[in-house]
Amino acid sequence: MPPPIQANPEAMTLHPLNPVNPDRRTQRIFRWLGGALVLSTLAACSSGPMRPPTRMLTPEQLQLPDRASPSIGAQWWQNWGDARLQNLMAQALREHPSLAQAQARLERMQALAGVTRSASQPQAALSAEQVRQRYSEHGILPPPLAGHTWSNNTVQIGLGWNLDLWGEQRSALAAALGQARAAEADAALAAQVLSTQILRGIVGLARLLAQSQSNAQMLQVREQAQRLAHQRHAAGLDTRIDQALSETSLAEWQAQDVGLQEQIVLMRHQLATLCGLPLQALADYAPRLQDFALSPLPVTLGADLLGRRPDVVAARWRAEAAQDQVHVAQTQFYPSMHLGLFAGYNALGTEHLLDAGSRQYGIAPAVRLPLFEGGRLHAQLNSREAERNLAVAQYNQTVLDAIREAADALHSDQATATQSQTQAQALHATRLAHALARQRAQAGLGNQLSVLNAQAAEIAQERVVSDLFARQLDVRVQLIKALGGGWETESVTPGSTTHTAGR
Repeated sequence: MPPPIQANPEAMTLHPLNPVNPDRRTQRIFRWLGGALVLSTLAACSSGPMRPPTRMLTPEQLQLPDRASPSIGAQWWQNWGDARLQNLMAQALREHPSLAQAQARLERMQALAGVTRSASQPQAALSAEQVRQRYSEHGILPPPLAGHTWSNNTVQIGLGWNLDLWGEQRSALAAALGQARAAEADAALAAQVLSTQILRGIVGLARLLAQSQSNAQMLQVREQAQRLAHQRHAAGLDTRIDQALSETSLAEWQAQDVGLQEQIVLMRHQLATLCGLPLQALADYAPRLQDFALSPLPVTLGADLLGRRPDVVAARWRAEAAQDQVHVAQTQFYPSMHLGLFAGYNALGTEHLLDAGSRQYGIAPAVRLPLFEGGRLHAQLNSREAERNLAVAQYNQTVLDAIREAADALHSDQATATQSQTQAQALHATRLAHALARQRAQAGLGNQLSVLNAQAAEIAQERVVSDLFARQLDVRVQLIKALGGGWETESVTPGSTTHTAGR
């Protein structure tokens, strides 16, 4: 067996490194940074050409005039309906689960934006470590360490900073903030949709109750007509056919009444759910159409419509955030640089841990340059570009739908107003016919059946007028929603985003 190797104590003595001249150290760092810049230039040449992005539609392309759309108040429903409607709306906007979900999504996106923002800031950490270890007698360390157990203690503070040379962190933060703003617009949209559904539901309930009241009047008329038909048939003045037709008409109106009562119950259930209440909470709620009033509304659409609708604004923020993500993907072709600093104390045992001789400090710059990624970076960039184009296309579609929705609602608002005027003339004519029928019956020139038929025609016209007014209210609610529902944000012209750096 060969003899064991004898360690030379002098050869195993650890000597400190020769100190480096500060000027030479500075020159070395600058040479290192200069080499990194050269590598970044080479990386820029290998990333390839940038594809042209899909463009956002502009107000000029959509032929929207540069003027203001009709102004809508933030809580526009306060001038509608009765006091109970206001209470229901306030409770729903305060407690409905859909709004709580939208608010939670908003808070989540804001928190993610905070995480992204923190990545661009210097990071500092304080660490303390103790390692209790027995060192090998046959290792590289000489006695008195070898063959004994020692505690290796370290107290150190470290500072790290990822240098944002190419705007990666700025773009990532802009994308995160864009997503947070989109979530904020989504929350406003959820409140807008909920308030619109509640108000349309209340208008619909008022319409059904008005129909039920009209139906009750019509049933009274048909019952009187049936009794009269029986009397006239018994007296030989009418045939059995007239009596059967009278009975058929009464049965039809009775069936309609049953259907109306069902619809009223279902509508109250729907409203209770929208307001976050038990199903029977609105069993006695009876809004009236006469409690609503239509105020004049200008009929113009302006370019500011694109900044008033939360769905359009949310789509715009997502498109711009997607463009920022494209820039983040572009920066992956460039070298990333990290600067690390540390300072602290290290010693075997605790007796000399805080002595001046136990100090240690240093600088740890690092650079990473992708050379061969197997096409991963190109695929990642192509994916981000596709997501950007998809987001822009979705924005354009949202804009087109918003303009169509607003234009349709404006046209329907005007059409129902014209219909209301014409229908008022028809109601006036039926009332005149009813009055004339009563006069003829009183003068002995007509019979009571003609009076009842004229009264039924008047009730039917009143019902048409009531239904038309309810439709006017429903269309106006849709128009207010189409015009943004009183929600506004800062004006930002849609268009391509600001990052234009090539790959």
